[in-house]
Amino acid sequence: MADPVPALVTLHVWGVPRRAVPAAALAMGRERRPVRRTPGLRFAKLLGTGDGRTFTVRDADPYHWGLLATWGDADAAAAFEASAVVRRWDARAHERLRVAMTPLTSTGRWAGQQPFGDPVPRRYDGPVAALTRARLRARQARRFWRAVPPVSSVLRASPGLLLALGIGEAPVGLQGTFSVWESAGALRDFAHGSPEHRRVIAQTHEVGWYAEELFARFAVVSAVGSLGVTHLDLEA
Repeated sequence: MADPVPALVTLHVWGVPRRAVPAAALAMGRERRPVRRTPGLRFAKLLGTGDGRTFTVRDADPYHWGLLATWGDADAAAAFEASAVVRRWDARAHERLRVAMTPLTSTGRWAGQQPFGDPVPRRYDGPVAALTRARLRARQARRFWRAVPPVSSVLRASPGLLLALGIGEAPVGLQGTFSVWESAGALRDFAHGSPEHRRVIAQTHEVGWYAEELFARFAVVSAVGSLGVTHLDLEA
């Protein structure tokens, strides 16, 4: 049986200056227990980030750190914004992005769970976000890494793309992507119109790169803040 569909999904990404990198790295371990104790929280992952161009350790970005969370209700997500966890991250950061979303589709598992449930299909063509996450099989790593760069290049040149970054629970092997798009149509055009992307999808089934994988698509409720040169101010 699928897990319940969360009322809201949030992704925070904080950018920290060089002097705060050691504290941010330590916080990835120290904040796990306080995050798990948050009222209304259903699922959470503290994440490193990268540019997602090769999915190797070369992509790692020590200046940006993330927190993905799912919530039983929107009030719990709002209350979390005043929590000690968020205050500590805000204090060490010089930039911040928060994306709030509701699930549209989700297939696969993350650490054995279905954190976004099994959403009922519905028509939606406003701003959307896409999340992929996979546990890479070690014996397929080299072949996978060779296949990624062409797709990454096409992704970043795609019309309608507002944000793209790599996310991961480890520098290698437990990685994924997160992207925000102007519309569901723009995301579909990339997913189905790019020969490079279609080729990788086909190879995923043929080669069996992943021991576990998940793909989810979300309606963006809001996306507010900045990461580097990217600034988002979207409200449903």
